This record gives sequence, C-alpha cells and structure tokens, in this order.
Amino acid sequence: MPERKKVLLRLDPAVHDALARWAGNELRSTNAQIEFLLRRALDEAGRMPKEAKDIPRRGRPRRDTPEDPEGPRDRGSGP
Repeated sequence: MPERKKVLLRLDPAVHDALARWAGNELRSTNAQIEFLLRRALDEAGRMPKEAKDIPRRGRPRRDTPEDPEGPRDRGSGP
C-alpha cells in the first residue's frame, strides 16, 4: 500500500477546537475527522477520484458474534 500523504494544515484555533470536539463525539481523531469531511465533500461535489481507496480502519476489529470462552453449551429446554 502506498504511503499516505502528510499535509501541514493551518487552522483558526476555534475551528480546530470545534473539529476536535466533533471528532471526539464520533470517536475519531481530529485527523480522521478532517479526512472524513473532505471525502464527504468530494463525494457530494462529484469529485471523488475513482482510484481513491477507502479510509483504513483503525483500532480493534469488530466481532461478528460474541465469543464464549467455555465453548458452545446445550441450552435445551430440559429432559
């Protein structure tokens, strides 16, 4: 996978604070929130490049089903 581009971005401190709060509410980093918003704006404007990859998922993978450390149990209705 090609290395992601690094960009220096200068923001008004109040704008940065608002973005950071918004990102925190959505459990994203400020950087991830900025990328999310830029991608949404590109998509809405019809300017999202076809070759753009999805945003990489960070953190723990989601579990499809709850895991039981003791293994499957017989939960029948009785004898």
